[in-house]
Amino acid sequence: MEVKLLNIGFGNTVLANRVVAIVSPASAPMKRLKEDARQANKLVDATMGRRTRSIIITDSDHVILSGVQAETIAQRLVSDASTRESAASAKAAKE
Repeated sequence: MEVKLLNIGFGNTVLANRVVAIVSPASAPMKRLKEDARQANKLVDATMGRRTRSIIITDSDHVILSGVQAETIAQRLVSDASTRESAASAKAAKE
C-alpha cells in the first residue's frame, strides 16, 4: 500500500487515503461537529493560529482544522491522484 500525503497548508500533511470529507466551516452543523470533536479529544488544529477555512474529516472520526480553503485542498487531492495515475499508466506502457 502506497502512502499518499495531502498538503493541508503551513507545512502540515494528512494521509490522503484516510480523508472522508473536506468541508467549509461556515454552517452550524460544522461548528457543532468541531465542538463535538474537541470534547472527544479528536480535534487537530492545523491552522497555525490563522482563521479556519476548511474542516477535514477522517475515517477515524478525527476532525482536522486547516487554514486553507476547502476547494484548494480538494484540488490538491485530485491533482495528486491524477498525477500518480498518469505515472502508473506510463510505467505500464513501457513494460
